[in-house]
Amino acid sequence: MPLILFNKPFNVLCQFTPQEGRESLADYIATPGIYPAGRLDADSEGLMLLTDDGRLQHSIAHPDHKEAKTYLVQVDGDVDAAALARLQAPLDLGDFVTKPCRAVKIAEPEWLWPRKPPIRVRLEKPTSWIAITLQEGKNRQVRRMTAAVGYPTLRLVRSSIGPFSLATHPLMPGESVEVPAGDLKKI
Repeated sequence: MPLILFNKPFNVLCQFTPQEGRESLADYIATPGIYPAGRLDADSEGLMLLTDDGRLQHSIAHPDHKEAKTYLVQVDGDVDAAALARLQAPLDLGDFVTKPCRAVKIAEPEWLWPRKPPIRVRLEKPTSWIAITLQEGKNRQVRRMTAAVGYPTLRLVRSSIGPFSLATHPLMPGESVEVPAGDLKKI
């Protein structure tokens, strides 16, 4: 039962089915019969886990198992303490209220690769980085959260899922590595 860590590049679809003119997981992963345990939007980057074990896939992806996921988020503007406090508390996004999470302002990670294409740069408006750790993961949740507190997301990179991290498993975009499924001891 393979468990594959994959660093999904920007603008790659989180599916194996080809779509005309778009890259998908099939362009990077040749292992037959595996599926992503959770998804990332095409405009998000970073760590994904893939497996051929349906139970394991469900255990990783299902919110009831509360597997922590950390996202590094570059936002438009110099994020302040009030916005961080709002991000950490339950936040009403209209169709659901988020669970409390961890949100801290960080320096741009030194190990982070440049995005291709780069984000837009406006010299008159600064950007800042936030590390957000969630126990849930609804569709476009992080982007919606930062926008709701007045700091739209410019770049979003998932850096860790449970015990796996791009800081400890350094993979460049498009690279993958197989790891023992037993490394998911707490799931």
